[in-house]
Amino acid sequence: MKTTIINRLAEIEKANDIKILFACESGSRGWEFPSPDSDFDVRFIYVRPLNYYLSVSDKDDHLGFPINDELDIYGWDIKKVLKLIRKSNTTPFEWLQSPIVYGEQTHFRDELWTLCQSYFYRKTNVNHYLGIAHGALETVTNGDEIKIKKLFYVLRPLLSAKWCLERNTIAPMTIGPLLTLMPAQLQTLVKDLITLKSASAEGFIIKIDPELGKYIDEEFNNCTGGAKDLPKESFDAEMLDTFFRNMLNRYDN
Repeated sequence: MKTTIINRLAEIEKANDIKILFACESGSRGWEFPSPDSDFDVRFIYVRPLNYYLSVSDKDDHLGFPINDELDIYGWDIKKVLKLIRKSNTTPFEWLQSPIVYGEQTHFRDELWTLCQSYFYRKTNVNHYLGIAHGALETVTNGDEIKIKKLFYVLRPLLSAKWCLERNTIAPMTIGPLLTLMPAQLQTLVKDLITLKSASAEGFIIKIDPELGKYIDEEFNNCTGGAKDLPKESFDAEMLDTFFRNMLNRYDN
């Protein structure tokens, strides 16, 4: 599949007159807890020739394609990505940490990742992750039954929120480092669930272990309360503008 993805990205690059700066796996494969039927969620960042941006008209800043053969491909213009980074959006933070990379221009990821550190805002990140966890928790039925996919849509965001709140840094994308925040016995339990998920359909329904359920409830309340007390922050665009201009100059054809 990797060869298929790389070839598809090359086709997209040529057909749309873009330069793909970075392409990676997002979703459960990137988070390192896939199911056998998990899609390949390919995400990429691209730049267009300089003249594309020199227009009084609003321009498209994303590229999407129909899902085909379990392949979900989506890309964002570098300008859109930088705007989101200024808002401390978690999505670029995660893409840049993906353990599965399909392509990268030299040094691009390291340069942009370094820039991201100056735009981390705890409150935005914590609330984003809590929102995802809350949405997944609403799918619980009969008090303790949930699809195994949805359980991980509770656990990873909740642990990410806890990481941002307690460590005041961008949360890791992959599940492994996040598990270190949990008590040892729960780490073992979740690792066993990852093994189960690797052999089960995403719709497989399980019962939430009572101890894990209690932990989820307590940490959700702790993070929600902690986020309320965080101060407001804002960021200027100077470093982002500089980065944007550098990318245009470097890759303009």
